[in-house]
Parts: sequence; structure tokens; C-alpha cells
Amino acid sequence: MDYFELTVTIEPREPWSDILVAELAEWGFESFVETEGGIQAYAPVQIGDVSSILKQTCIHDNSEIKVDWKLEEIPHQNWNATWEESFDPVLVDSRLAIIAPFHDANDFPDRELIVIQPQMSFGTGHHQTTYLMSQFLLDLHSLPERVLDMGTGTGVLAILAEKKGATDILAVDIESWSVENTLENAQRNGCTKIRGLLGDIDAITEKDFGVILANINKNVLKRHLPDYAKLCSDNGLLYLSGFFTSDVPELEDAAKKAGFELVEVRDKETWASMKLKKVEL
Repeated sequence: MDYFELTVTIEPREPWSDILVAELAEWGFESFVETEGGIQAYAPVQIGDVSSILKQTCIHDNSEIKVDWKLEEIPHQNWNATWEESFDPVLVDSRLAIIAPFHDANDFPDRELIVIQPQMSFGTGHHQTTYLMSQFLLDLHSLPERVLDMGTGTGVLAILAEKKGATDILAVDIESWSVENTLENAQRNGCTKIRGLLGDIDAITEKDFGVILANINKNVLKRHLPDYAKLCSDNGLLYLSGFFTSDVPELEDAAKKAGFELVEVRDKETWASMKLKKVEL
């Protein structure tokens, strides 16, 4: 599949680049990379007329900013080279380094290592939200046996869950390349407890997950919350990320209606992550 690479320069960069990322994600852009002057965003060419999409975003007719953009089409076979150029390690405190095969593991002494082939799942926001979700998992003394990783991407959180002691992890994604990439990365990290499932929330036929991880986006999370309540065991934990700190009250309200209570909120560079607990009926 061929992809569009949309390069947008914005002055001032903040907060407009983060707002634009959230808006483009809602329109179907899949991956983002921070640049010095703005962002690069990637979407399948089937997304359609990008100029029309941009007219629906914060950068259109915005007198507060100076903006320029260009669009290029990238053949599928060039993806790995594109992402190797843009993928930086994700360092979680002094405890974890999420690196790619082309990084030198010796550069990260005294840290737990997760090695992934990045593909198309990291970029603006993803570094921050992956950091927050990983930090939450690292802070758990132990994980329950069964974990659900929704929107698994490259499988980072599923891999970390196994390293933390989970023995049955279901990694779910709507993209076939993500499921394949997750299983490849699981093997790369010596993980044997991760199962991949292609599909959305309705593809899951199992229940009683002690931990559910969902690093997606606000609208998908809100839509999925009632299903997470059905899939989560009593007193089980739900971790959400992929949204801005300003979205927390809206998600907290939706989670409460679905049967979860808020335990903790963490944020990093305008992005947020929530820890919730299912209320026992």
C-alpha cells in the first residue's frame, strides 16, 4: 500500500502541532513524526483529498499562525527506511529503553530493553503516550495473568506486560501489519505468551482480563468503554492513553458511566494517561 507523507510547518509550533495531530488522527492519518518546524503525518493514499481534510483543521484560515504544507506519495517498500530515519529511542525514567534493531543496546546500560522494528507506529504523541503507559506498567508490582492490549501497534505494551509477569496477553489491532509486526517483535524479545488478533472490539470473544491497555484516541476510547467494562474482571484495571490532558474530564465522565472509577492521571507534554479500576457490582 502506498502512503501520503504530509509535511506541515507551523509558526508558532505549539500548541497547534499537537492539535493538528489529534484532528488528523480523527480523519484517518495513522502515524506522526515531530519535526523542528511542525509535523509529518502519514496516511494511506486511499484517504482521499488531503487539501480538503486540511480545510477542516485548526490550521485553515488561522490568523494566529503562519503555516505551509506539502504532500508527497511514498511507495510502500520505502517505509522501513523512512522510519529508521525518524525513530528515536523511548526512554522511560531510568528503567526502560524501547529501541530499534539499528540502535546499539550498549548505549542503554542498566535499563530493561525492548527491541522493536518500528514500522509505522511511533511519532508525535506516541512517544509521550507510550512513555506514560509503560511507566504505569513498570510501577505495578505484579500483573494479573490475563492482559488485553487494544490497538497494539508494534506490541510494545504487550511485550512489557509479559516481561512484568503476565502469562496470557491478547494483542488486538485493526491493521493486519500491526498484528504481524507485534508477533515479530514478540519473537524478537523472546516473548511466548502473546497472541495476536486482527479486528476491532467486536472481534474479542473472551472476558475476565485483569488489565486492559488501550493507547488509541479519545473518540475510539469513548466508544469502547462499555465493552471494556464487559471484558474487564471485577476490580480489574483499565489504562487509557492517546489523548490530551484537556480530554481527561470527558473521558472520566464516560468511564464512570461505564462502571470505572478514576485512580490516577499522568501527563507528559500535553498528552495524558489514565488509570481506572472497574467497580465491583
